Amino acid sequence: MMKPMNVPFFRPDVGEPEVEEVVAALRSGWLTTGPRVRRFEQEFAGAVGAAHAVAVNSCTAALHLALEALVLKPGQGVLVPTMTFAATAAVVRYLGGVPILVDCDPQTANLDLRDAQRKIGQLRLGQLPGAIPKDTPVIGIIPVHVGGCMMNVADVQDFADRHRLWVVEDAAHAFPAAWRPGPGSPWQRCGEGSAAVSCFSFYANKTITTGEGGMAVTGDAKLAERIRSMSLHGLSHDAWGRYAAGGSWDYRIIAPGYKYNLTDVAAAIGIHQLARAGEMREQREASALAYQEALAAVPEVERPVVAKDRILSWHLYPIRLRTDRLAIDRNTFITELKQAGVGCSVHWRPLHLHPYYQETYGWRPEDFPVATAIWERAVSLPLFPKMRTEEVQYVIQTVKAICARHANPISKSA
Repeated sequence: MMKPMNVPFFRPDVGEPEVEEVVAALRSGWLTTGPRVRRFEQEFAGAVGAAHAVAVNSCTAALHLALEALVLKPGQGVLVPTMTFAATAAVVRYLGGVPILVDCDPQTANLDLRDAQRKIGQLRLGQLPGAIPKDTPVIGIIPVHVGGCMMNVADVQDFADRHRLWVVEDAAHAFPAAWRPGPGSPWQRCGEGSAAVSCFSFYANKTITTGEGGMAVTGDAKLAERIRSMSLHGLSHDAWGRYAAGGSWDYRIIAPGYKYNLTDVAAAIGIHQLARAGEMREQREASALAYQEALAAVPEVERPVVAKDRILSWHLYPIRLRTDRLAIDRNTFITELKQAGVGCSVHWRPLHLHPYYQETYGWRPEDFPVATAIWERAVSLPLFPKMRTEEVQYVIQTVKAICARHANPISKSA
């Protein structure tokens, strides 16, 4: 066993260009939404192949503004994966909508369109929990690309077209990521016309960061205009337009909007993170593939699926413990990882296992058998750019040692 070390779950990669750009922004006198935000928006739109990009202060804000622009009304239903972070469903509740939770695919943990079809059928028959009326109109779907492994967006769009739904992508994990329908087909980037609006996150531990931040991208100029206006109090012009040379001092309030705009100080970081996004993805991929190779011979662990028709962003490296082959549960496994100095996390406790969704809607664990089972076995290992070889090897050896120490006899003989 290697000498003990501390390996964090995530370490941000912020270089001198980011630092120098932040200093330049501070010295420029323009700290809030201004020229650096505009540059970041334009360059991000180009990176994902989108016509329009609006920078905001979080992916949650981007999702909220997308649903507002698409005119989600109180009492309307939106299909949301249960295997996701709180924000994906919370934004539906912000507008008075009803999140209709959907189970996940057993391989990728992404939203299962077959279960989405079942949930629609159960809704019409009045077979969902009693807190969800059978006449709830379903008008949208929010797929999440878990860990940066994209869903088949053509299948999502076909499903949405059949049921007359809009699609908003929760792409918090999925930059830069891509998919293609088959060998020889062109790659389609996440955000490249695969939804009405695609929403990205630049939180501190995401694939690129602005500290806090997000982006809404769309091919629809009217949606972009509405999102931009509502991101800054519903004003007809943003602060840059009002105070920059040649801008008009006057403005009109067109709707009661929100305070969701990104600052130039944050965008200063994002500009240079974006320039290195491909390089950082490759660094994460190298560590992930080292995990893949080394853990292939560990029967107590299931590795993430790496399909040939996907380019993963590798935001996460999620393993699943084969608890039938271990004498300990997932929580004890995590405790031992942390005691050995290895940071880790779980993505995520499914929404239907949280008190709010149980008490408000009456969801039960058996309504989502796949997500419930995955949750009990899931562990995300450290993965970040510039992860040192010795750190990767230490994580691998620690996982192997815990598995060997607690393996059931069936596992040792397998």
